[in-house]
Amino acid sequence: MSKNWRDAQQEMLRAIEKDMLETAALTGRRALSPAVHDALRAVPRHKFVRPEDIALAYKNRPLPIGHGQTISQPFIVALMSEFLDLPADAKTSANLLEIGAGCGYQSAVLAELAHDVAAIEIVADIARASKRRLKRLGYSNVSIRIGDGALGWPERAPFDGIIVAAAAPKPPPALIAQLKPGAKLVIPIGPVGEAQDLTVIGKTARGKVTTEKILPVAFVPFTGGFC
Repeated sequence: MSKNWRDAQQEMLRAIEKDMLETAALTGRRALSPAVHDALRAVPRHKFVRPEDIALAYKNRPLPIGHGQTISQPFIVALMSEFLDLPADAKTSANLLEIGAGCGYQSAVLAELAHDVAAIEIVADIARASKRRLKRLGYSNVSIRIGDGALGWPERAPFDGIIVAAAAPKPPPALIAQLKPGAKLVIPIGPVGEAQDLTVIGKTARGKVTTEKILPVAFVPFTGGFC
């Protein structure tokens, strides 16, 4: 990565850290963990945006990627990754699921954090482009398939963590079922155009499901048979 891109990325990381501090009263997290910080630093976000948006690649804001979809705000990508609370050995052992792969940016961040990432994208053109992009960038530990994310990926389950990058009225039951005991599902809950809450759903060792609302967010809608 060139010095100009590296400088822009450092500015993005400073903006994320500022947002972490300003939302700490809601999230309980004052700063990025070293693992998430390093993952964000490792991923060249300018490789995931449209050519016409490349000058904005490291701004702390969402950007359109076509088909009514967006690449999420870097702060939200960071926060959702943080709330998976992955163990120290995640890079050699963790198996993650992402719903709504989009352009592949969150997938790449998760690939820096975990051993394997399974990602599902319902828009075929976006999924194919994301798959090519991640392969070109060397992310061999990410698998992307086209499909309805509400069904999860049963053949790859159970998962050590699940991220959903689209707002649903309630958590899809299949995703909770595919979550390992002790793992977390991070998902925006709420109707589009109305209040949505970034929500962390946990599953205890005994299978009890817990729910915690974190902070207000605005995501594109979850699509598929579930909704």
